[in-house]
Amino acid sequence: MSPPTSPCEREHAGWLRTHRPDLADGFAAALPGARAAVLGRLWGAIVREPLHVHGVSGPPAAAEPFAPPPDDLTVGGHRHPAALAAALWPHRPAFAAELDDSVANLALARTTRPPDSAGPAGLTDAEQSIVDGHPLHPCCRTRTGMTVAEVLAYAPEHHPTVDLPVIAVPDDRWTGTLPPLLPMHPWQWDRVRDTHPWLRDTGERRSARPLMSLRTLATADAHLKTAVRVGMTSATRTVSAAAVHNGPALSRLLRPLTTPTFGILAERAAGAALVDGVPSRDLAVVVRDAPALHPGERALPVAALTAGRPRVEDLTDDPVTFLAAFARLLLPPLFRLLDLGVGLEAHGQNLVLVLRDGAPHRLLYRDFGGVRVRPRTLARHGVEVPPLLGDVPTDDPADLETKVLASAVATVLAGLVAHLSRRFHTEPAVLWAAVPAPQHLLARTTLPLKAMTAMRLADTVDDIWTHVPNPLADR
Repeated sequence: MSPPTSPCEREHAGWLRTHRPDLADGFAAALPGARAAVLGRLWGAIVREPLHVHGVSGPPAAAEPFAPPPDDLTVGGHRHPAALAAALWPHRPAFAAELDDSVANLALARTTRPPDSAGPAGLTDAEQSIVDGHPLHPCCRTRTGMTVAEVLAYAPEHHPTVDLPVIAVPDDRWTGTLPPLLPMHPWQWDRVRDTHPWLRDTGERRSARPLMSLRTLATADAHLKTAVRVGMTSATRTVSAAAVHNGPALSRLLRPLTTPTFGILAERAAGAALVDGVPSRDLAVVVRDAPALHPGERALPVAALTAGRPRVEDLTDDPVTFLAAFARLLLPPLFRLLDLGVGLEAHGQNLVLVLRDGAPHRLLYRDFGGVRVRPRTLARHGVEVPPLLGDVPTDDPADLETKVLASAVATVLAGLVAHLSRRFHTEPAVLWAAVPAPQHLLARTTLPLKAMTAMRLADTVDDIWTHVPNPLADR
């Protein structure tokens, strides 16, 4: 077992010894692996992102995207990512603290065992089985603003059920397509109720389970994206006025453009309370459709294929055939939409894979915050674009293509190939050869990849990009 070496680790360890002694030893045992996992993600960012860091050394293999690091990983003479960050960016102590929080919460996540379940797990079970969070971001398990008790009570990796209070909002303080009843995350409600006395708790509670994103929860008939002012990965997870407006509008735009094998989970309604006459990011919700499954079908987030249950090796003993079937569902529809003027951010959390008899059958896209559309191109194809807020509409076709390539190819397919190669001892080139790709993708020497650590250090949610070699080039 490893003793705590940082403020957040000590805080977690002390609370567990007092309140959850059944988890205390497991937490200590998980700390070395958690430090290495976060350090490996940070080391990869240092190597490939525009961070302008010089003179830092570490094992090259551990910097490769999706590489599993050894527990004794050392980078720049440091074993703790927070210590490395403090040495490299002494003017950004908040970033070092976030890495400390990420390590402690990752160790805690690896300590909690999933509940036993009879029969195949459903979508929510699969979502909650993803323990390690984002595979490339060092802030993969950051929960800034939450106590240890709150992380255990609300984070999906701890398999909770959450009761959402339904809050009545005065009609003249409400906007959106929902009636003025706001389902709220209880963590958020506890922090806003006293500052907004015009909100009224109806006493109604909706039982829900958090999905991959702590603030998005599955109820009996829908998925609710709630506002939770907590720092998770790279952003504070509130719900913007643009999200409230754009979700239903983009759902209406995209639905006719989908196919039987590539659909969307529509954001059918949304609403927000008005504070000082404008929609409040802290008092808003988006209602999304849950997947409608047919007999013999099973749904899971694509991220579960490499990081949760069931992993791809539980589904097939033929990785090449599985990858080819999955890529055929993914790439042709994405590039067809790209040609129409729609760029989807199709990463592992935004994609739901529907299996039939254990094989890839169809894909569903969800969460429209990362979508980009080019109204001029859509108009040429006879598609009228409704008014959209924020950065969703763009006139630059490169914005659309970058979103697609970075998410679907450089992240989803690259991560799946890396996982399959390790699990089945199959050469990556053999796996990539099974991926159908348009000719212009084969001609690219590099692929864009979101530089998430650079974004965090710049304190921005605006995209910053780096580039990695294209494994499909000249194959």
